[in-house]
Parts: sequence; structure tokens; C-alpha cells
Amino acid sequence: MATYKKRGNKPSKQKKEENILEEQSTTAEVFSTLDKSASKTEEWVARNQKYILGVIGVVVVGILGFLGYNQFIQAPKEKEASNEMFLAQQYFDQAVNAADNDSLYNLALNGAEGKYGFIDIIDKYSGTKAANLAKYSAGMAYLNMNQYQEAVSYLGDFSSDDLILGALAKGGLGDAFVQLNQLDDALEYYEKAVKHSTNDFITPRFLLKAGLTALELNQNDKALKYFTRIKEEFPDTEQGRTIDTFIGKVEALK
Repeated sequence: MATYKKRGNKPSKQKKEENILEEQSTTAEVFSTLDKSASKTEEWVARNQKYILGVIGVVVVGILGFLGYNQFIQAPKEKEASNEMFLAQQYFDQAVNAADNDSLYNLALNGAEGKYGFIDIIDKYSGTKAANLAKYSAGMAYLNMNQYQEAVSYLGDFSSDDLILGALAKGGLGDAFVQLNQLDDALEYYEKAVKHSTNDFITPRFLLKAGLTALELNQNDKALKYFTRIKEEFPDTEQGRTIDTFIGKVEALK
């Protein structure tokens, strides 16, 4: 026997027409709202067009100015500074290998033959890489001439992420502070030099200086820590081959 299923009443034609009209009305309201919003946005843009264009203009000019500055001003300035640096650096290199070197360091610092020295390059080409490097060389020149306050001044202004130069500059500051009898500052910069990079050339050198300075400050545990690190990590270096003497000295003080 067939099962009877009761069918629901279909909406009347009038009801369908009402639903369609309601949907059309809702859609019209949505588009009307969007039109009003767009109109308001257009009006705001129209009212503030000068300001908007002005802001865009400033941004564009800034970008073009930055690119232009780098290409037409900074780049030539860098090249000129590097050219000026050549002779000064030659004098410096000669001084490092000479017995009577103060005169050569002075030429490197102050210039000769119509060329700038490090001091002039720092002043005339401020903001260039050459001027920054000149601060390092000037600081080291003063350090080797036993003018320690000047060495601190120039090395303190030098900045570099280079693993070798950055560490040597910090170590140079440590050396200058030792000579100025500012041992706490010296130890701080030796420790910074050690942290700046790890290699067989720099690290054991400044670990030893840090240890000796700590020893002078009666910080024996810290001194032993630095000496022990040399023994364990850098046994084949010049410092590593003689470090047992310093370790024995610290242990004898305990």
C-alpha cells in the first residue's frame, strides 16, 4: 500500500513578487550606500587633492634625492676620500715597519706632498668609509707614538663590524687605558676585543692581556678563567705555549 506524503503549500504568485521586490529594494540600498561612500571618498580626495599630491611628491622627491645623493654626491665623495687616503696609509705602513717611526706617523697623520693626512680626511670627508678607517689608523698611530689620550679619542670614534679591525680597535683602546692607568677600562675593552671575534691571531692575544689586567686588579678568578681558556682552546699559539707559567702564578696566589 502506497504511503501518502503531505505536500506543503507553494507560495502564491503574489508572495513571490513581494520577495523579489524586497530583494531588489535591499540590493538597491546596498548599491546606494556604496555609491554614497564612493561619492564621499571622491569628494574627500577632491577636497584634499593638493595635500595628497603634496605628500606623494615629498615621498618621491625624498627617494629620488636619496638615490641622487648616493650616486652624485656620496659615491664621488667616497672615491675622492679613498684616493686621498692612499698616501697617508703608505706612510702608516712604512712607520709600522720602521725603527725610528714617529716622523712617518706624523706624515700619516698630518699629510705631505700636498696630500691630506688622516686628520684632514676625518675632517673633510666626514661620513665616508675612508674617514671612518682613518680614525682607526690615526688612533693606532697615536698609540704607537705614546699619545694615549689621542689614541682613545680616535679609536673610540671608530666603528666596524669587521672581525679583525673591530677587535684590534677595542684591544688598542685597552692598551691605551693600561698606559693611562685606567685598568678597569682596559679590562673592559680587552674583554670586548675577545668577544668581537674568535681566531688564533686575536683571541689568545687579548685573553692574555685581559688575564694580566685582571691579575693587576686582584681579580684572580677572572684571570685564571682567561688563562685557562688559552690553554684549552689555543694551546698551539704563542700565548698557549707559555700560558702554564701564568696559570701557576695565579694558583700560587690562592
